[in-house]
Amino acid sequence: MVVNPGNTWASAISPQQLSLLWNRKAQGRINNWNQLNPAWPKRPIKLCGPGSDSGTFDFFNKVINGDEDNSRRDYTASENDNVVVNCVANDPQALGYLGYGWFRSNAGRLKALAVLNPKGKAVQPSVQTVLQSKYQPLSRVLFIYVSDQALNERPEVRNLTSFLVGNAPSLATKANYIPFADTTIRLLETKLYRRVLGTSFGGELPVGLTIGDALQRSFDQHKRPEYR
Repeated sequence: MVVNPGNTWASAISPQQLSLLWNRKAQGRINNWNQLNPAWPKRPIKLCGPGSDSGTFDFFNKVINGDEDNSRRDYTASENDNVVVNCVANDPQALGYLGYGWFRSNAGRLKALAVLNPKGKAVQPSVQTVLQSKYQPLSRVLFIYVSDQALNERPEVRNLTSFLVGNAPSLATKANYIPFADTTIRLLETKLYRRVLGTSFGGELPVGLTIGDALQRSFDQHKRPEYR
């Protein structure tokens, strides 16, 4: 969650305030800062965010509004994150959401809001707070999808997959995203080596489930009897 650096009144926001602002019923009704917090100024909010084809859009609305499609539409929307960055950076009244890498790459032009986690603590987004599962509920993982048949029959697919998993920390760091801990990488490599199929994140996962918990859950659900 980001605002313009000229925003002097907002430093933290709750999931409840975000839902009040971004859900479908808010369109045309919740338009000013003071409607979120009476201490904030009675000024119009300029809203900026991903378009509906974005995975960030789907995730945000699922965890904040309860449904991937439950979003107001009267905002500056784009699948191009540069548009979202400029929308917030060019308007002191703006508020938006986008991926952490884009915030890090434009930290001089944007101000991150702390988000109240389920324990009621205001937490800033950072590598540490995400890896420690403190930045909730707005942290998520990025996926690659690999065919098991291709892994077995095409060496180049296995080599690429092994390269991506083994080098994920350095690749994520270069992209200004958040790398998995080494212990998580070892779990992923074990899943690949043992051909534990299926996603660790399928079905109705609890919001706030840690990455390590999700991976371990997939071992419990999918690992073969000979590996028990």
